[in-house]
Formats: sequence, structure tokens, C-alpha cells
Amino acid sequence: MQSTVTDRATVSRIIRARRSIRHYRPDPVPPPLLHELVDLALEAPSSYNLQARSVVIVSGDEGRRALTEATGGQPHPQEAPVTLVFVAESKAWREDREDVRETASRLGAWSEEFAAGLPEAVRLFHEDLRDRGLEREYAVKDAVIAASFLMIAAESAGLATSPMNGWDEGEVKKAIGIEGRDDLHIALLVPLGYPAETRRHPGRRDPSLTRFGETYGR
Repeated sequence: MQSTVTDRATVSRIIRARRSIRHYRPDPVPPPLLHELVDLALEAPSSYNLQARSVVIVSGDEGRRALTEATGGQPHPQEAPVTLVFVAESKAWREDREDVRETASRLGAWSEEFAAGLPEAVRLFHEDLRDRGLEREYAVKDAVIAASFLMIAAESAGLATSPMNGWDEGEVKKAIGIEGRDDLHIALLVPLGYPAETRRHPGRRDPSLTRFGETYGR
């Protein structure tokens, strides 16, 4: 039976069950399921709802070979039938995002006053980020949040993922056709497919060491 994203599995079980998988079966991910998972990833929140992040679906042999080389020959992208490249768009705030305002207003999510004042608020916010050298950082954060949504959705559909941060950014850009684009940044690579291995939970540190109240370390 084809796997589908299910509402029956609880979020807590999915999060605790998910493991990073390095080896995958060659079985293709059905296109409708793949598109649904990417759509769910793009439901993730983003700063000012600018949605300044995109996902490139790499499933062809040439693209997968290029990503394998960009990751130093690691097994994930060469074995997984799909690798998703999460791209952060640090200059998106300068682009026309009228469709975002129109959609939010039509759905009643934003008041007319808020929608009208948004362009100026976005400009001031991002000019401050630019002046502090934080444009790229903020865009990458939004893209990584989307990748987290994808990984949870994939687990609920019986698929495996492995977030990858070990790659040559220039080579990854070349593989997906954005070589030389300084306004675009590679946030994360996420191989996706059916697992060919089972990994045990390695455990987590005692929460008393990493969960604090009010101030760090207490």
C-alpha cells in the first residue's frame, strides 16, 4: 500500500521515532506524495510571511551525481531517490511580494492597515539586518524551519530523511543551476526515500542539562 501522510500518528511519536538515515532503497517516491511533502514543508512560518525560501527537488541521475560530488561522496545523495535542496533567498525582501499581501488579506488573516504598512516595515527590518550583516543568517533560519517540517512530514509517511550540512556550497549551487547567485544560499540538503537500514535512538542528554528556566544554565 502506498504510504501517505497520516493524521493518525501523533506528532510526539513521529518526532521521537525519526532517525537520520544514510542508506536508502532505490524505490522511487511517488510524485503525488513527494509534492505533498514539499507543500507541507512550505507551510512552515517565515519572517513577515515573505516565504523567502524554496525547495529544489533533485531526482535525476545527473543532479544526484553532482550532489554526491558536492558532499564528498557521502552515501545519502547517491542512494536516496530524491535529495531536496533548501535554498534561502536573502534578498527576497527587495522583490515584489504583492501576492503575499493579497492572499493574506483575501483570507482575512491580515487587516487592511497591517497589509498596507507591511512593505515599509519589511524594508526597515531587513535594512537593519543588512547593516548588521545578518541578511543571510535570517534567510537560512527560515529555510531550515521548512526543512524541519519536511522531515517530520516524511516520517509520518513512512519515509526517511537525513539533514546534511557537509557540502561545498559552490558545487551545490552549480548542481541546481544557481552558480554565482550571491543572493541565494544553500541552507540544507535533505535526502529522502525509503530506508534500507534501521537505526536505534542514540539517546538524549538529561533535560536538566539543557532545559532551563528564565536564564541560561539555571
